[in-house]
Amino acid sequence: MTSVHQDKIYLVTGGTTGIGAATVAHLADAGAKVIATGRSPETLEAAKKAAPPHVEVLASDAGDLHAIETLGKHLKTNYERIDGAFINAGVAPFAPLETWNEAQFDSLFGINVKGPYFLAQALVPLLAPGGSLVFNTSVVHDVGMGGAAAYSGTKGALRSMVRSLSVELADKGIRVNAVAPGPIETPLYGKMEMEKSQVDDFAALIASRVPLKQFGSAKDIAEATAFLLSEGARFITGEELVIDGGLRNNVS
Repeated sequence: MTSVHQDKIYLVTGGTTGIGAATVAHLADAGAKVIATGRSPETLEAAKKAAPPHVEVLASDAGDLHAIETLGKHLKTNYERIDGAFINAGVAPFAPLETWNEAQFDSLFGINVKGPYFLAQALVPLLAPGGSLVFNTSVVHDVGMGGAAAYSGTKGALRSMVRSLSVELADKGIRVNAVAPGPIETPLYGKMEMEKSQVDDFAALIASRVPLKQFGSAKDIAEATAFLLSEGARFITGEELVIDGGLRNNVS
């Protein structure tokens, strides 16, 4: 049976680790050509070594508008079209209000909001009819957590962006949706600018509030993303698919 992703062409940002890498692997296994981006030299090198022939791994900083422009030009030059993109790259610094400064705030919003917006702008002319954009938001913007105000602000902005772009791009035949991960076992938990003991305590607290009593896997998000990118979701746009083990419904 032919896969719905056979011979499709997808972009996955932040595609060298965690959720992004799982999505790249899932789409590639389904027969798609995938362009994966990242910015860490170590993870880029590892991804390049492991990538099958139909996966291209590129260095691209999600918060750098020049890098986004360069990526758009590369895609236009080397691919006849793009069928969809998972705009996934982002950072998740959790810290109390009093510890933030303007530079940190601007950097966070540059990577998590400005970058995705202008990447979408660059991709729209390249998307085939029926193309799909999927953004990675987070359940955090909907539940309220201490230390997450700035981060959740970026994800709430993306959720709002998805609603508006789904209307704006409908006439072009482009669908726009989001996946909203809850607690997922990914390397991101090691990048939260917290001590390991703090991360462990935070993870234990979150897991205790999940009705399913466990963290999800990157594969769970990859499969949901692949569905939203596919023709199986052709009548779904402007939506956010929450994948959180029931956390959002169990936070008071």
